Amino acid sequence: MSQHTLTLLRFTYKKLKEKLTVSDSKKLFHEKFPYVIPGLYKRIVDEMLVELNLLNHQNDFKEDYLFCVGLTETFKELTKGYKPEKHLDLLFESLCSSTNFEAKDINEISQKSQKEFKNKSSNDILKLLIEKSNSKLYPSRILNLAIYILISNAHDLKEKDEAETNKMISDIFEKLNLSANKAEKDIGIYKSSISKMEQAKELIAELRNKEKKKEQKQ
Repeated sequence: MSQHTLTLLRFTYKKLKEKLTVSDSKKLFHEKFPYVIPGLYKRIVDEMLVELNLLNHQNDFKEDYLFCVGLTETFKELTKGYKPEKHLDLLFESLCSSTNFEAKDINEISQKSQKEFKNKSSNDILKLLIEKSNSKLYPSRILNLAIYILISNAHDLKEKDEAETNKMISDIFEKLNLSANKAEKDIGIYKSSISKMEQAKELIAELRNKEKKKEQKQ
């Protein structure tokens, strides 16, 4: 084992016993993920790292199934098109471990939970959400997006228009004693981020095609 690795392990062990600062988490993250992150994804990764660090500091926060679903699914959605794709597993693991979370457990809980909610109606999803929420839910962006993602997969919502769907989603948040306004804001920002990412990727692809055509003409 190299001296550098030993130093990192000592640093990690020391920090796990206390609260990691954002600076600590960033240092650990870059040690664990020593690759250049494409510019398009840098802000996404940085925001997720800060968010996870802050959640880890909240005494009332619990690493429940909704947190696991929200984290894995938003990560997948916001990193679509990431190159090289083979780095994505390490990127997720690095985000988790540098903020005191365990990626393997999170992935397993997320997959198991999504199977429970699969092919259900919005009413059945609400019942299951209430049944599985034994204690008060800790409000967070990740929690709101997890609920939104699970509800969005309800088979009876596929035939509804956007206004009806939004109303149903708001009602479900209120029944879970969560702020519908905060959820609406988080969902809106999430949808906007996905849309902007798609537009940026299309623009990059278009510019690359133009460059190729120029090179072919020369």
